[in-house]
Amino acid sequence: MAGSDGVERKAVSSLLGCREAMRTYGKLWLDGNSWHMQCEPHVAVMAKRIFQRIPAHASGEYVFENTPSIARDLEWFTQRYPMDVTNRDQLQELSKRHRDNIATLDQLIDPRYKPPSVKMAIPPRDYQLRVPAVHNITRGLLLADAVGTGKTCSACCTFTDPAKLPAIVVCPAHLPKQWKREISRFLPDLDTHIIKTKKLYELPKFMGRGPDVLIVSYFKLAEWQEILKAYGKSIVFDEVQELRKGETQKYNAAKNIAEGMEYRLGLSATPIYNYGGEIFNVLDILTPDLLGTPGEFYQEWCFGGCQNSALKDPGGFGSWLREQHIMLRRTRQDVGRELPKLSVVTQPIDCDEKVLEDIEGRAGELARIIMGHTEAKGIDKMEASSEFSMILRQATGISKAPHVAAFVEMIAGNGEKVVLFGWHRAVYEIWKQELYRFKPVMYTGSESPAAKASAIDQFVNGESQVLIVSLRSGAGVDGLQKAASVVVFGEIDWSPGIHEQCIGRLYRDGQENPVQAFYLLSNSGSDPFMAEILGLKKDQADGLVGESVELQTVDSREGIRKMAQRYLKGR
Repeated sequence: MAGSDGVERKAVSSLLGCREAMRTYGKLWLDGNSWHMQCEPHVAVMAKRIFQRIPAHASGEYVFENTPSIARDLEWFTQRYPMDVTNRDQLQELSKRHRDNIATLDQLIDPRYKPPSVKMAIPPRDYQLRVPAVHNITRGLLLADAVGTGKTCSACCTFTDPAKLPAIVVCPAHLPKQWKREISRFLPDLDTHIIKTKKLYELPKFMGRGPDVLIVSYFKLAEWQEILKAYGKSIVFDEVQELRKGETQKYNAAKNIAEGMEYRLGLSATPIYNYGGEIFNVLDILTPDLLGTPGEFYQEWCFGGCQNSALKDPGGFGSWLREQHIMLRRTRQDVGRELPKLSVVTQPIDCDEKVLEDIEGRAGELARIIMGHTEAKGIDKMEASSEFSMILRQATGISKAPHVAAFVEMIAGNGEKVVLFGWHRAVYEIWKQELYRFKPVMYTGSESPAAKASAIDQFVNGESQVLIVSLRSGAGVDGLQKAASVVVFGEIDWSPGIHEQCIGRLYRDGQENPVQAFYLLSNSGSDPFMAEILGLKKDQADGLVGESVELQTVDSREGIRKMAQRYLKGR
């Protein structure tokens, strides 16, 4: 009897298994560029749990974008709930492509992987070489490496592939010359051209052909969009967060151009995670269709399912972007083993021109006295020089102070401690207000010895993330190297030796991490004159320089005279 019961149970199990194998719960088919699903109610409930982009109120027929990622999910779902699938070969092919791509991309970003070298005048580091390798497969990528890790060099690596030339670089209005300079440093054989005006003109020829790389600001994009769309094969959007606001002339032009490109790369150290509409706008240009339709994206990832609502889980969304290789982000800690012991970066920064316009009259008058063009009672050239330098430098510091604070916030927001150097009390006050959430402490000429010691203790012990230091204070201070490795010059000094001493607060015995020093320089006020005279922009390639930094000795009196001369010439 026991044997007979066993045979009977096996027969019933086999019969049920066959019936289960034949059982289907709906159908799935491809119509144009969309998959359509109809299924039984209980399966529809599971589908809505898994595919959260399906509106909760939807019923009957569900529609999905025809992408490799979605095809893979649909293939898995139809294995769990068998369906009559037309175009099954296409579903399986897309699904396999997604699996193969993810496996290859996982290998490319593995620290043990040795990427192939490329021919560049300044050899890139391994983590930078991974960018073109990933970009070749994804064709659209958000490169979100931390500040100072060399995103410009990483982008230039992609230009070594002839399939990506001609290339278009789109950047903020103050950066075209920097891009031209950096491309020339890394790839001197490439011909570059900066679009100079909104008005269209014939592009220059180099050896009978157009430029290898066209550089254009976001400001001129709309007028040149059709020319650029037809001209390039790849496009790089520097500071791609500029495109977070959709339905603007700038955004629509960028999207139109990107649609004509085979390869798209966005650069930003500050990925936009605040509002669903903002990150969707950026990624829809770099990786169109990968996020689905706007409605699907908002439904799946955002509170309220609408454009202006916040992301439900910013951290989870960031992890998903990295897992899908839509975004590649490496922190300074990730690449620290490849960074030099000291990196010096000259970083362009915006400023408020109105502040500088307010002192033009007095600054011009003093400059004319310095140059001997006019005389004034009660003031000699030495006094005029001192006042001219003071008011122009202070106005410059104030005009860029909020932007300096925003830069520091970007670094401190990633958990880094920052030593911020400046000179004027009015500038310190702006920094303190803008950076209040990082509990900034002060070490300047105004604090008592006890207050200074307390500030150092709070910074080293982690009670504060930002230490504001006067350029000429802190001689002999030790211990900061154990707490921080980032130096930011929000204002600069006439003496190169002062800068070296400031960097030496962190770049000294006991420092276990690579040190990065950022000179934040505006294109207006005293910065352009002082930077040129001091040689701050000399021999610097996107912050990746040798271990030592040599700056020429400068006579401040002669420097101020030259600054006055150029100030008058530029008016």
